[in-house]
Amino acid sequence: MTDTIFALSSGAPPAAIGVIRISGPRAGAALEALAARLPGPRHASLAKLRDARGGLLDEALVLWLPGPGTETGEDVAELQCHGGRAIIGAIETALAALPGLRRAGPGEFTRRAFANGRIDLAEAEGLADLLEAETELQRGVAQAMAGGAFSRVVSDWRDRLLLQSAALEAVLDFADEDDVTTLPADFMVRIAALEREIATWLARPRAEALREGYRVVIAGPPNLGKSTLFNVLVEADAAIATPIPGTTRDVLTRPVAYSGVPFLFADTAGLHDAAGDEVEAIGIERALDALDRADLVLWLGPEGEGPDGAWEIASQIDRGDGTLKRLARHRISAVTGAGIDALRADLVTTARAALPKPGEAALNERQHGLLRDAVRALGGARHENDPLLVAEGLRVARVAFDSLLGRTATEDMLDTLFGRFCIGK
Repeated sequence: MTDTIFALSSGAPPAAIGVIRISGPRAGAALEALAARLPGPRHASLAKLRDARGGLLDEALVLWLPGPGTETGEDVAELQCHGGRAIIGAIETALAALPGLRRAGPGEFTRRAFANGRIDLAEAEGLADLLEAETELQRGVAQAMAGGAFSRVVSDWRDRLLLQSAALEAVLDFADEDDVTTLPADFMVRIAALEREIATWLARPRAEALREGYRVVIAGPPNLGKSTLFNVLVEADAAIATPIPGTTRDVLTRPVAYSGVPFLFADTAGLHDAAGDEVEAIGIERALDALDRADLVLWLGPEGEGPDGAWEIASQIDRGDGTLKRLARHRISAVTGAGIDALRADLVTTARAALPKPGEAALNERQHGLLRDAVRALGGARHENDPLLVAEGLRVARVAFDSLLGRTATEDMLDTLFGRFCIGK
């Protein structure tokens, strides 16, 4: 944290403009070294940038942003130069030659923002998801987390818990005093209300499903058009589709978005008795594993033989020997396109109901686990008669809240999180 770091924060060159960000105690000195002056705070200024020998590097807009009111909480300088590779490379070389400056690692600017209290850990996790968002739904949910929606809720829970803990500690510390002998009458009511609120968050759809996409697995015996349907749904010739049984030997996945909703479609090996064919048997085993992990199965096989909750799909309706089903949810032909639009629309409606709502914060695995710990601790505290055990339950819940916001975080966990960011962020 004592180093001054720099990196290209805009897109990879060549581009119309390149933005090079400098953050740390020597950011101002670096700006003076290249621009020969320090412009007024927070005012863009045109300057000629020169290297240590006086050679002209570029003419650029420069910004001086003294801390702590910056993105990183440190002194920050920005160079908005032309976006050619040679120009950016020359400026970065000049910066690297200055004392106390070094190139930033992945996510190092955001990690400094976290370390300096500009953002908390939940906001940093949301920002990581925001940078990786590929659909409008992913963007909206990540924006809610990065904007502090979840952090504000957790902070409120923590403040309320601290009030109840203070009331409990007063009883423990001053039980022999006349004016403090019992807990407030509504003490356990408030704890129960807090527990219920947290439980509603645990019931929300998870962030992993949104990040990876709603997982739809196409399954059934061989030669029922699974690969052809897969190609139509992912809008690409991703799978080899032939009349030869056993063509698909492995699970093939492709991501795609419909109406801003992310999906992950999987084509699987035909399910049948593969006695004598070791490779095909492995493919069938992997297909069964994919069924177990699916959010939804499109079952093209005989009616009633698919997994529980699978959609019955009557495929190949353009053929006289197509799948016959009395209670098919959809009747389709991947060859002619019949019924495909209705199937897509149904998939979008179903996925939207199962995924987080637009603009609604969603929990990742780490956050979900910590809230689960908090609920268990509060539930246990409510059923205890010993005030010391009640106090311990409240303490465990508070530690979970602190971990959610990053007030207690291990270096390994932080390294993993901020390693998801690109260099320059």
